[in-house]
Order: sequence, then structure tokens, then C-alpha cells
Amino acid sequence: MGWMTLGLETGLTITLAIIGFVIVLVAQGKVTGAYGKYKRIKTNKGLTGFEVARQILDKNGLTNVHIVETKGELSDHYDPRRKVIRLSKEIFHGSSIASVSVAAHEVGHAIQDKEGYVFMRIRASLVPVVNLVSFLGYFAMIISIFAGITSYLMVGIILVLATLLFQLITLPVEFDASKRAKLELSQLGVVDGSESKKAEDMLNAAAMTYVASLISTLISLLRLILMARDSD
Repeated sequence: MGWMTLGLETGLTITLAIIGFVIVLVAQGKVTGAYGKYKRIKTNKGLTGFEVARQILDKNGLTNVHIVETKGELSDHYDPRRKVIRLSKEIFHGSSIASVSVAAHEVGHAIQDKEGYVFMRIRASLVPVVNLVSFLGYFAMIISIFAGITSYLMVGIILVLATLLFQLITLPVEFDASKRAKLELSQLGVVDGSESKKAEDMLNAAAMTYVASLISTLISLLRLILMARDSD
């Protein structure tokens, strides 16, 4: 019966790995689909992502924050160290629902930075810790390969736990930035009544990628725990 139990548990770990992969794949497909859909729909006001970001920044007294164009697609982000918002070409120059939504979201992070939003501060403080754990963890993993599979799995569990902690803190940061974006777009009249729901759909699709990544990490943690238990 022991080999049957082992086979079932091995099958379960493989199934969990597949589920985690599918969840992330579906979420990525959703945000890609939403972006592809809403980048073709122009806003009635016709402001570009750059113009929207600049207006929201100025409205919130963030004249010291610069906006620059960066390479890639959906590579947009806010750099709190340099006080710079980097927008991809389509977002920077585009006047679509997708462009103004993504631009407003990144400005949401700049507003969080100005206000000292607690989860953003915690996330910033965790970055060097997570990087250090990951850096040391890979060395420990190489060594543990020679020490035995159980040691290898325990190092993997520690690395996944560090990732999970970072993702848990990231969730409220991203959802709050989207909430701020919706409010700012409405207050400035960048989107009208019929467009606000589309902007919300775009922002929600992007937020779901973070939820999916968190769920996938939880599944990876469970899979490693099962594998560690089997090895014992």
C-alpha cells in the first residue's frame, strides 16, 4: 500500500504544479486580452497617458516627479528612489482607455510614496531582505543538493516563503494604486461615465495577475511541503 500512497502523493504534487501554472497563464491572458481590447478604444477627451499622468501628479503637488518613456510593453512602473514614472511607448503616447488607466495607476504609486502609504513602505523595506534571502538561498540550495533531497526542499520552502511574504504585501499596494487611479480619472474628467467601467475593467485585469501569482506561490509552497514529507 505504501507505493500506492507514494504514487498518489506524487500525482498530487504534479497536479498542483499544473494548477499553479494554469492559474498564472489564465491571469496573464486576461490582462493581455484586456490591454489588447482597451488600447484600441480611444477616450473622448483624447489625452495621452503622459498628459494624464502629468495632470494627476501636478494636482497632487508632485511636480518633482518626472515621467519618461521606457522600452517594452506593459513595462510601466514607478521608481520611488529616483521619483520617476516610466511609461512604455504605447502608454506614454497613446490616448486609449488602456493608456490612461495604466498611467493613472503608476501615478497612484507616486501618491502612495508621497503619503507614506504603510504597505508601500513595508514592501520597500522588504526588497533588500527578499533579494538577500534569494541570493543566499540559491547557494545553499546548491550545497544542499549534495547533503540530500530533504535539505534541498527545505531551502526551497524558505525561498518560497520569502516570495510569498513579498507578494502578500504587494497586493494591497497594487489594489490601492488602482483605487486611487479610478478616483483621479473621475475627478479630472479624463474618462466619462461610459468609459469609467472600461477603465475599471482594465485595472482589475491587471490586479488579478498579482492575485494569481500569490495563489500560484501558495500552491508551490504546498507542493514543496508534500515533497518534503514524502522524502522523510
